[in-house]
Amino acid sequence: MDTAAAEWTSSERPVGGRRHTGRSVAPWAAGLSLAGVSVVVGCRAADTDGITPVPQLLAFLPWLLVPTGFGLLLALLARWRVGMVWGVAVLGCVAWFVEPYGKTGEPGGTPLAELRVMTSNVEFGRGTDALIPVVRREKPDILFVEECEYGCSRALRDAFGGSGGAYPYREAVEGAGSDGSVIMSRFPLKAADGVRGTMGMPGAVADVRGHAVRLQLAHPMPPLPGQLDVWRRELGELRDYAAASEDPTILAGDFNASQDHAAFRRILDTGLRDGARLAGDPRTPSWPARTTPTLGAQIDHVLVSADLSADGATFPRVTGTDHRALVVDLTLHQRT
Repeated sequence: MDTAAAEWTSSERPVGGRRHTGRSVAPWAAGLSLAGVSVVVGCRAADTDGITPVPQLLAFLPWLLVPTGFGLLLALLARWRVGMVWGVAVLGCVAWFVEPYGKTGEPGGTPLAELRVMTSNVEFGRGTDALIPVVRREKPDILFVEECEYGCSRALRDAFGGSGGAYPYREAVEGAGSDGSVIMSRFPLKAADGVRGTMGMPGAVADVRGHAVRLQLAHPMPPLPGQLDVWRRELGELRDYAAASEDPTILAGDFNASQDHAAFRRILDTGLRDGARLAGDPRTPSWPARTTPTLGAQIDHVLVSADLSADGATFPRVTGTDHRALVVDLTLHQRT
């Protein structure tokens, strides 16, 4: 072999080796990406929240389209046929489950009253000062505030409470840190047993222009590793509350769960409907506020019974907290 031929052969060997290595790595990377998404999607299809880290990842299910697309691209580049079919199948499943869950439809009865509802998690009270001007701007009729500790509760009472205030009626569970929660209302409130939980979840019955409307603040434990049983149990308590309701009902707050969690879907299966979805915003993220709307999950909800319709929803920013607030315009209809 002459010198030129030897040099040509020597220069081609490393390139060929690199190509072989790249093609061998791509299927492994594609397989790992698709396997991880498949586990999460499999739990969604099986109507279970699984174990850590599945519940945490389910909250971001729409964004699993990104690793799925990445895995499919790697499979295409590696010409891995099994991976291509796998990737297309997983992509279709994720896209299917991105579709909103739950019932829709307008009540058939005569409209009786209009009301605006707002819910806001102020993160250990840190967002209280910013919440007050947002409330003044949005002018909700009923306000649900989660993680409203002693200072927050006092500030809201000073700003809005009392006989001459914008919200003279309130029901609260006073507490430190995340334990406190408050319902404030323009409409008269009657005390009612709230749902028991690790954090405060007060309940009430509002007199909305002569019609009784049950109110329940929702704030179950988040699905932290080691706390999944508590999270499931408290969402189950909220589900039992919803199932026992016969009067018009508003169940609002920070649910620490999205429509992709089986424990939350069981609340919707009682007949309650998600106000944001009814208003055309089924996937607008409310948490974490720093990355919304680019990345996040809708875990703050206003759920309503079938005799309430939703005409609009907005997600105002409240500085100092990791949640966006949620404002929903509702109409109460006569039952048919």
